[in-house]
Amino acid sequence: MTHSDNKTSSGEIAEAPVLVRPAIDEDADDVLEFLQKFVDAQRILPRTLDELEMLMPTGYVAEQNGQIVGFAALEVYSRKLGEIRSLCVEPTFQGQGIGKRLTQACVELATSRNVFEVMVITSSEDFFRNCGFDFTLPGEKKALFLQTRETH
Repeated sequence: MTHSDNKTSSGEIAEAPVLVRPAIDEDADDVLEFLQKFVDAQRILPRTLDELEMLMPTGYVAEQNGQIVGFAALEVYSRKLGEIRSLCVEPTFQGQGIGKRLTQACVELATSRNVFEVMVITSSEDFFRNCGFDFTLPGEKKALFLQTRETH
């Protein structure tokens, strides 16, 4: 597509749509670089390249014009439980539904693999509640945590 094919009626060049697609192994280095600013801001825990490479088969990338603008992965612990990991969206792209699309892709993957429950550990509880997550499961089950090491 040429720039002239991608113009709005006012003659401005339209932004390409954001594509959400399954991650591939070759995305690992770029995803690691993308996530680093969120690690630096203490929004997510650091990930090693080895950890990310293990998440690529169950990860999703949001991209615009080949540039990564979002990422999330489903870590499957068992047939009973999976966790959405490293959900991040470039700040200038937030509020456009990209995080929700990444979350839905992870939940759909869990459903297709018959994973019974999907959890998330987050500081953005309103976002995940809007995606259908809640603090309790049927039967009033709750997740409880104990931290075994100090964080930075």
